[in-house]
This record gives sequence, C-alpha cells and structure tokens, in this order.
Amino acid sequence: MLRANRLRENNVPEPKYALPRVMTVRELSAYLRVHPSTIYKLLRRGELPGFRIGTDWRFNAEVIDRWCLERNMKPAEEPHSS
Repeated sequence: MLRANRLRENNVPEPKYALPRVMTVRELSAYLRVHPSTIYKLLRRGELPGFRIGTDWRFNAEVIDRWCLERNMKPAEEPHSS
C-alpha cells in the first residue's frame, strides 16, 4: 500500500507545503566545498546563519543559498577530467 493512501485512510492530511531542507555541518561543508572547521569558524564569528538543536548545528538550505547570493558567492566548478 502506498504511503499517501495510508495517510488518507487514517484521515491525516497530506502536507500543503514542502518542509525546508536542513543540513548538518558535514553536509554544509560538502555543499560549500569547505572544511568543517571553516563552518565552525564562520559560526564563531557570527557570519553564518544557523541554529542549534541541542549541541549540534543545523542549517536551512534556502537560507544558506540566499546567504551565498548576498555575498556574490558562486558554486565551485566541477573538477575537469583529464
């Protein structure tokens, strides 16, 4: 049985909007192609938008994308294959 059908059968409404993608420090460092220590450095300086869940940092992908655009940051180019 499909999950959507199961939700409807239990009278639980389907979400009306997509939930924001939330990244960990490791995921964000891979996304921005920087070392995790760079992420922590930016957090200490108050330069990177993020929030804590307990002792762990989390980052909203849409907020990070806007943060990059505001700083005229462009995604790293894919390495050229030889």
